[in-house]
Amino acid sequence: MRTVRQIAAEIVAREGGFVDDPDDPGGATKYGVTIHTMRRLGLDLSGDGSIDGADVRMLSESQAVDLFVRHYFELPRLGLLTQVLQASVFDMYVNAGVQAVKILQHLLRDMGYGIVVDGLIGPKTAKACQDAAPPEPVALRDAYGVARRNYYFRLADLRPASRKYARTQAGKKGGWIRRAEEFVSPAYHLSDADFQTRVAGWD
Repeated sequence: MRTVRQIAAEIVAREGGFVDDPDDPGGATKYGVTIHTMRRLGLDLSGDGSIDGADVRMLSESQAVDLFVRHYFELPRLGLLTQVLQASVFDMYVNAGVQAVKILQHLLRDMGYGIVVDGLIGPKTAKACQDAAPPEPVALRDAYGVARRNYYFRLADLRPASRKYARTQAGKKGGWIRRAEEFVSPAYHLSDADFQTRVAGWD
């Protein structure tokens, strides 16, 4: 069983090093930590009174892991979720913030649980996950992973500049889609043909 820190280290490895993509609303980013997050948390690593790209470049892997565990797992109370969901929701929280929880809450509402979609994990959301998990908890994880994938597709549908994250230049599955499918059983991965059908309307 992986620890939360091990999951965080996997997220850091998945996110990779420093990037500053003008099409990414997150701005300068390293290990998945954006400059906006560092400013919000006051992480002036250079100590010069300003948090800029240089501070993002200075961020270490261990600092990123610490940040993720504290601000993206512990504070959002992801530990209240059934264990089978935690890694995927944690990964999505790093990628999309409270949308990670809202995706889960929409899924639970579609399953008939009367919870509020507020992006906050409280007793009702936690209990709904526990009730929905048996007898096949992997099925709940798969459903959440598919919902994540659909969320990425919808973003790319609405924002053409983001399509490069969902589809590579070669026309294959992009990072967003591969990332979601890492938490989905192989039987629910999109085939190449199905993927091409889904993105056929994109320029």
